[in-house]
Amino acid sequence: MSARATTRPGGRSARVQQSVHQAVRDLEAEVGRDALTVPLIAARAGVTPSTVYRRWGDLRELLSDVAVERLRPDAPPADHGSLWADLEAWTVQFAEEMSSTAGRTYIRDALLGDPGQGNAARCSDYAAEQLKAIGVRAAGRGEAVPDVETLLDVVVAPLMYRILFRPSDLSAAYAGHLVAAVLGRGLPLSPPKS
Repeated sequence: MSARATTRPGGRSARVQQSVHQAVRDLEAEVGRDALTVPLIAARAGVTPSTVYRRWGDLRELLSDVAVERLRPDAPPADHGSLWADLEAWTVQFAEEMSSTAGRTYIRDALLGDPGQGNAARCSDYAAEQLKAIGVRAAGRGEAVPDVETLLDVVVAPLMYRILFRPSDLSAAYAGHLVAAVLGRGLPLSPPKS
């Protein structure tokens, strides 16, 4: 993320970020993505265009910052009673949310507007934090848990590839196969026939 988008918690900076982010979301719903401009967003947010340019640099960086916030999970992963059930439910939900039209748009925005790749790291951290929570809960139940990097490599990485490049090959069954692979219950990584 660029230094321009860095904020301190609370105060005017947080209020500006919140109002500009809300303006982007509202205007995108009202006038469509192609009609978004920095002056239009600034007017809706009650700030000057120079405030937006100073803080985010350009529209693409602003959209990237908004996308990263939209990709942040709203809640910890649900507890379904076992590592297998928790991981499978999280994986299916992740695949559904990220492969939606909005999800793919947010992923692309997060990456395209951030040449320094700080936003990619933030998005990766979101998934890692969710997987760590699942693992900590499972370890507390006495279950053996793969490390977070293994979960990212075996579950999240193939999902992201399919989300971005082959969404028609993505299914809940495929997500389940990835979970089976990482938990040692088989290695059928090709998508099942529907």
